[in-house]
Amino acid sequence: MSRQGARLDAKKVNSELFTLTYGTLVSQLLKDYENVDEVNKQLERMGYNIGIRLIEDFLARTGSGRCYDFKDTAEKIQAGFRIFLGVSPTISNWGPGGDEFSLVFETNPLTEFVELPDHCLNLKYCNILAGVLRGACEMVQMEVTSWFVQDQLKGDNVTELRVKFIKRLEDAIPAGED
Repeated sequence: MSRQGARLDAKKVNSELFTLTYGTLVSQLLKDYENVDEVNKQLERMGYNIGIRLIEDFLARTGSGRCYDFKDTAEKIQAGFRIFLGVSPTISNWGPGGDEFSLVFETNPLTEFVELPDHCLNLKYCNILAGVLRGACEMVQMEVTSWFVQDQLKGDNVTELRVKFIKRLEDAIPAGED
C-alpha cells in the first residue's frame, strides 16, 4: 500500500536549505569577526569569489555573448538572478548617463527567515550579492560597483541594489604570452 501525503517541492526545499545555510554563514562570520563592518567586507569578498566562477556557468547555460551596452548587461544580470535564485528583480531608476541602474526585489530569498538583531543594524546582510555582481562583471571585462540603497530587513518596502558601471577593462595578456 502506498503512502499518500503531501509531496515535497524540491525547488522549495533547496531554496529554504540555501537560505538557512546562508544565515548560518552570516551568523558564524559575526561570531568570528565581532565587527559588522568587517563582516560586510567578508561577505562582499566571498560574493566576488563566487561571481568570478558563476559567470562561466551563466554563460554556458544561456549561450549569451558579449553585452552590447549597459542595458543589455542589466537584462543579463536580471536573468542571472532568475536562474540562480529564482527571483526576477525589476530593473529601474536608470541614471541620466545610462551608466547606473537599480535592481528592485519585491522578495529576497536570502532574507526569508531573517530578523536583524539591534546590534547588527549596520550589517549589509545580502552584501554577498554585491560581490557576485562585481566578480561576474569583472570576468567579462566590466568594472562595476554595487551597493544597497534599500533593504527590507531594515524596514524598507523593497530591497534595492544599485549597480554603477565604472569602466571597461582591457584584456590582459600575461607577460611573455603575446
